[in-house]
Amino acid sequence: MGIEVNFEGKIALVTGASSGLGARFAKILAQAGAQVVLASRRVERLKELRAEIEANGGAAHVVALDVTDYASIKSAIAHAETEAGPIDILVNNSGVSSTQRLIDVTPEEYAFVVDTNQRGAFFVAQEVAKRMIARAKGDPKIKHRIINIASVAGLRVLPQIGIYCMSKAAVVHMTKSMAIEWGKYGINTNAICPGYISTEINQEYFRSEQGKKLMDMLPRKRLGVPEDLDGLLLLLASEESGFINGSIISADDGLSVQ
Repeated sequence: MGIEVNFEGKIALVTGASSGLGARFAKILAQAGAQVVLASRRVERLKELRAEIEANGGAAHVVALDVTDYASIKSAIAHAETEAGPIDILVNNSGVSSTQRLIDVTPEEYAFVVDTNQRGAFFVAQEVAKRMIARAKGDPKIKHRIINIASVAGLRVLPQIGIYCMSKAAVVHMTKSMAIEWGKYGINTNAICPGYISTEINQEYFRSEQGKKLMDMLPRKRLGVPEDLDGLLLLLASEESGFINGSIISADDGLSVQ
């Protein structure tokens, strides 16, 4: 018996949707029938993505979101539900990195990474979950999905990005805590831990000598592509993931088990 994923009637909020993995996640969910709400600070990029999704027969909405600003989080999620309806699926994807030795980290660099990857991710999920819980209390049959985008760097320490590793390790434990507290309301919370994925943001780096050396250290000496996460995303967002809650799933070509 085959499994067909269909998100018709579902509303999916994707943060960090203006580029990279976030843009890919939004496209895939829209292709599967969901109305997607595209959220990030770069609104013009979101409008371009919305036009692309709509040109391919999908439905998308745009909201401005700065995850480092609590007021912006509350406003954006309220706007998302006004525009599209109650959120069924959250893809909590916003993230940044900073490269340096720990001894050289400044307070500004620390705040830049942690406020986005850790604090921002938490309060986005919290604000969405408040609304999901309220709906579940009215109808216990309603099922919701939260997918936090962590990283292989949250599972093992990688050189020169210690602050990023720390922030993503926090997302891993955050996911488990949310799964325990919110599971009784029909909210399944899981995390995807991507390995090194080629996107427009890092392509230039991986063409450099340093990037090539890093690639040679990977298990199969290759990068992933955003499409490599499609199946996992669709599974975790779907009704078929009903028995998957609090799972931290690596999609890293074996890097986390080296």
